[in-house]
Amino acid sequence: MNAELGLKDLRALVTGGTKGVGAAVVDKLLATGARVMATARTVPESKSDRLRYIAADLTTAVGCDAIAQSVLREFGGIDVIVHVVGGSSAPPGGFATLNDTEWLRALNLNLMPAVRLDRSLLPSMIAQGAGVIIHVTSIQHVLPLPEATTAYAAAKAALSTYSKSLSKEVTPKGIRVIRVAPGWIETDAAVAFAQRLAEERGTDYEGGKKIIMESLGGIPLGRPARPQEVADLITFLVSPRAASITGAEYVIDGGTVPTA
Repeated sequence: MNAELGLKDLRALVTGGTKGVGAAVVDKLLATGARVMATARTVPESKSDRLRYIAADLTTAVGCDAIAQSVLREFGGIDVIVHVVGGSSAPPGGFATLNDTEWLRALNLNLMPAVRLDRSLLPSMIAQGAGVIIHVTSIQHVLPLPEATTAYAAAKAALSTYSKSLSKEVTPKGIRVIRVAPGWIETDAAVAFAQRLAEERGTDYEGGKKIIMESLGGIPLGRPARPQEVADLITFLVSPRAASITGAEYVIDGGTVPTA
């Protein structure tokens, strides 16, 4: 099945590639035969002929430029970019707790790395007349949680709008641009959060998961998505099997968003 996806020897960049969805995407692309460069603030020492880790702070222009230059120097170009890096560390408390620093932190983590890396790497894709860019957004851009994720949700909304506009510009040049919008994903960080909630509320891990699902308005599937499931979707979308797909957003949330 992996060989049938047609990704062997394609050059791929995955941001946020050492944890959660990013790590799952790296593993899946490697299994298909792709060559992968993965980024994070801190990275493992290990590498292979098909996998290289690069440490950089993608919230800065300098960090993004360093990654782009490494990709062009080592790969000579790029075929696939998967923008996974993102997240939120804003305090709870609604709009009043979101000062300029928090707003800029959300934008610099969830929007600007994609903007900067795309700007640096798209010329090589355009020159070869082919490429795929995946922007990992979030269902929170249509289902924000005002207590703690307003800035994150707004930044992901900006990423989604940017991605759609970019697709209109570069698809005629052979570049497909697609959004993947996960809901709650059961990453290590999500598990730790659920466990912390469980301890605070005097329940077990399953009880902690239920609290989170209820805060989202429920997940009809009855569970969060798994990182591997999101990676499976992304791997299909970057493959030639999805050659007619561009400009679209694929929601993977177990039915959390109540409208189409």
